[in-house]
Amino acid sequence: MLQEAREAPQVIARQLVENADVCVALAAAIRERRPAYGVTVARGSSDHACTVLKYALETELHLPVASLGPSVLTLYGARLDLHGALLIAVSQSGASPDVVENVRAARESGALTVALVNVEDSDLAHTAEFVLPLRCGEERAVAATKSYLASLGAFLPVIAALTGDSTLTTALGGLPDALERTLTLEAQASDLAERYRFVENLLILARGLHYGVAQEAALKLKETSGIHAEAYSAAEFAHGPRRLLAEGLPLLGFAPTDAAQNATTAAYSDLRAGGADLRTIGPAPDSTVVTPSTGHALTDTLPSALTFYLYAAHLARHRGLNPDAPPGLSKVTRTR
Repeated sequence: MLQEAREAPQVIARQLVENADVCVALAAAIRERRPAYGVTVARGSSDHACTVLKYALETELHLPVASLGPSVLTLYGARLDLHGALLIAVSQSGASPDVVENVRAARESGALTVALVNVEDSDLAHTAEFVLPLRCGEERAVAATKSYLASLGAFLPVIAALTGDSTLTTALGGLPDALERTLTLEAQASDLAERYRFVENLLILARGLHYGVAQEAALKLKETSGIHAEAYSAAEFAHGPRRLLAEGLPLLGFAPTDAAQNATTAAYSDLRAGGADLRTIGPAPDSTVVTPSTGHALTDTLPSALTFYLYAAHLARHRGLNPDAPPGLSKVTRTR
């Protein structure tokens, strides 16, 4: 897990170069066909990447995006009319039958279908109209790291092309270097993990673009350390879940510097004033572990996620566990 997380700078650099032509072609197709809305289909870590992508498409392209339940088709037999939609499927393996069948049905109904996939000779890659390869190489650890980060980055050049956002283009060009600098935070991430070595429950908070990173963080803690972790919007946390603080549950928050910064900072300050045990990761300057700023809100999510992966791997090791061999799990899960 650690070795693959450390490969992230090279993965993103390769992706930016090798996907350049298909990103231009996809942007042209979106301009021409002008989808009225977007839908995503994925499971696990890939679905968490889709949460980040949802915020990206809605804030940058003003395109409403919904998450599609794969079983609506594969178990309930309901074929949705997705004519005029942009459908984005994300999968490391491209092998899950339910994701593949949803992409096939969407394409038949007239959707513009895009697959973000690592295995380019997979069923999913053959089914979608456009393929954005993740360019990760083999990922052997059960807990996805570099494939999740690649999923966060793969569609961003398309957004930059569609919006003409030179700031995003510049941030993408500097992203591999920002991820290299993120790797220098490994000792800090390990130190932060040390204080959580005995926890059995952990609440993860975030807002906006970082919410999908919080979802991924909660999953990784379950996978690698057997910790019961749950992700909440920092806004929604006050609507009931805050009651859990009376039980002494610790918090880990993601701290952005984008449009969500002020609201997130206020929520965290309120929690700390109430006695919450809260530490943070992110580009905000008062974070417990300050991640490198990339120059754009969309790309800032990658150093935050990579820092968390370093934290999660070391937390498992502090607990005497092997993060590469979680009991009961396998690398590829095929759902129907």
